This record gives sequence, C-alpha cells and structure tokens, in this order.
Amino acid sequence: MAGVKPNLGRIFLTGILTLIPAVATIYLMVWLIGGIDRMFGKPLRWLMPGDEYLPGVGIVVAIALVFAFGVLMHGLLFRQIFRRLERGMLAVPLVRSIYGAMKDLLGLFGQHKDPALQVVSLTMPGTGWRVLGFVTRSDFADLPAGVGTAQEVAVYLPMSYQVGGYTVIVPREAISPVEMSREDAMKFILTAGLKTGADPRKLAAAAPAPGRTRLS
Repeated sequence: MAGVKPNLGRIFLTGILTLIPAVATIYLMVWLIGGIDRMFGKPLRWLMPGDEYLPGVGIVVAIALVFAFGVLMHGLLFRQIFRRLERGMLAVPLVRSIYGAMKDLLGLFGQHKDPALQVVSLTMPGTGWRVLGFVTRSDFADLPAGVGTAQEVAVYLPMSYQVGGYTVIVPREAISPVEMSREDAMKFILTAGLKTGADPRKLAAAAPAPGRTRLS
C-alpha cells in the first residue's frame, strides 16, 4: 500500500497537469469566439428575425470584415482616408494612449521588416545575465531632453506568465540582435523558456522518407 499511494499521487498530478492547460485553452477560445460572435452578431439580430439568426454568423461577419479591410488597405485612397482618421483618433489623449499601446503590442507579432521591435538580447549591468526584449525606439529626438540620447535605445522587457513588463533605456552596445521571430520570442518569454511542443520543422526533417514502390 505504501507504494500504491505515491503512484496514485503521481497519476493524479499527471492528470491535473494534462487536463488544466487543455481545459483552460478550450475555455478561453470558446469565450473569445463567443465574444466576437456576440459583438458582430448583435447588429444582425436587429435586422433579422430572431428565428433566422444562426449562432456563429457574427464570426463569419468578423472574418469578412478583416479580409475586406485588408483588401481596402492595399488601395491608396482608402489608406489615405484611414491615416486621416487615425490621426484624428491620436489627437484625443485617452484614445491615443489606448490605441497607440494596442497597435504597438500587435506590432510585436508582425512580420514586416521594421528596424524597431527587433528581438534583442540585453546583458544586465555587472553580470553575465541576459534577457530577451524588443527594441521599441532608437530615436528620442521628439521627446524631452534627458529621456534618451543618440547612443541609447529603448527596450521593452516582457514578464513571464503575466501581462506586463518594463521599458528600459540602455546603451546600444548592451544589446545584441537575435535571429528570432517576434512571435517565437514572445512565446519563449511568456512561458519562461519552457518547451511547449515539438518544432514541426524538426519533426518533418526527422520523419523517414516514404518508401518507393516499384512499377510492375
């Protein structure tokens, strides 16, 4: 019996560690999808009779709007109109803070070749410790004197397992570029460097080649 109890405890712990991430992920995905469906489906409920509205139509509308805006943003006229609306939003103090922060945060996951938001390794002063971060600013000309110099950059250091982080202004020689996508770097930081799954590229490379069949 003494050996059975530890085994039962390990089995129960394994079940918890397996079930909780799966349940939490499914719950968050259902909550997110449901929220999007309710937000975009509410105007449709006003226009359509109650019996004709089908759950999930709001998701379809949201996807269609995203693709429509993506197509329109490739047009010069619509892009200019949007830039003017954006400047109007940035003129409002509270809206500017929220919109600017959200746009910069989403920019971390973009794949466009922007010198800002580059993934870098920052060496902590007086130690050999290094932390991953993102260069958010390399020009301080539009800010008050004393915030930063031409020899410094601003680096955002996200915190693991929570939404938050620190913005530090450091000398350029304290950072080193890292050949890593922003999405992979953010995932590495948020999970404290834990390996959350096998790299599909490595799995594909390690997979045995399919056997050849002889033609008869």
